Amino acid sequence: MSKKLNPPWMIESKILVRVEAETNPSFGEDPYNRPLNRYIKLGVVNLDKPRGPTSHDTASKVKSLIGVERAGHGGTLDPAVSGVLPILLDEATKCSNVVMSGGKEYVCVMKLHGDVSDEELEDAFRTFTGDIYQLPPVRSSVARSVRVRTIYSIDLLERDGRYVLMKVACSGGTYIRKLCYDIGLYLGVGAHMQELRRTRAGPFTEETAITMLDLYEAVERWKKNNDESMLRRIVRPVEETVKHVPKLYLMDSAVGAVCNGANLAVSGVSKLEDNVRRGKMVAMMTLKGELVALGISRMSSEEIIEAEEGIAVDTERVIMSVSLYPRIWKHKKHEPDR
Repeated sequence: MSKKLNPPWMIESKILVRVEAETNPSFGEDPYNRPLNRYIKLGVVNLDKPRGPTSHDTASKVKSLIGVERAGHGGTLDPAVSGVLPILLDEATKCSNVVMSGGKEYVCVMKLHGDVSDEELEDAFRTFTGDIYQLPPVRSSVARSVRVRTIYSIDLLERDGRYVLMKVACSGGTYIRKLCYDIGLYLGVGAHMQELRRTRAGPFTEETAITMLDLYEAVERWKKNNDESMLRRIVRPVEETVKHVPKLYLMDSAVGAVCNGANLAVSGVSKLEDNVRRGKMVAMMTLKGELVALGISRMSSEEIIEAEEGIAVDTERVIMSVSLYPRIWKHKKHEPDR
């Protein structure tokens, strides 16, 4: 049986309440019911990229088609690789690294250069599960230095002699081509990647991915018939990019300050998930479920619950507009009121 580690999308958390609080319906909005213009500017398209175009070209096409100022993607796919390519629009581009941190899943055809048994193959899969060292390929777009990557699982789906169909769950930045090569070396017969498809990028999966043709149709309905229903189904709120990220839920009075770049004080936290760790990325949310900002936590969940004062999170990337919640400051310390 193959060894398995929990990928980010399978890690569960519980909500801890620090202070019971309610949210004012006069401020903010339901992420799924934003006015269309703002919905798009804070949106993500889970695209099924075909083989052929580059990831950059694909993002550029989406940008032109929808008519946004910026578009980025949540992890490069080589031209010959198909599959899940999240395209982040305008303000949502600030979350591209968040998508990359959510792990990836691939289905791969590996061709062995010699004969090995199923037992030997499973042994190799177990050996390469966990933290591994990878040197990017010669034709890589990044500097060739040894990097640590995590393989959460390798599952044998099907086999026909030397052709192996396998599913790999891994951390972002893992080179599956190099993984196949290294497995071949370990087995002593050699191997190479024959074909590759990405089936997951963070919280986005191939089951919910749409094609460029779907997007063309949605935009056509919107522009010609003022029918935005299909476009709203295709474009997803930026909040979906942080499903795997530990979250803190802010009191209304703290939101405006964070939107203006202030760090989050403990006094501004109403509730939080129990997997917040010191020095790790967190998502700061409103009590309505809106993404306010990304930051690095100074405290663990337990410390935030017990603390009476201090800074809980250093704000790194502000996502929300400053106009949706009032700015309320405490004098001198610039900490939000309760």
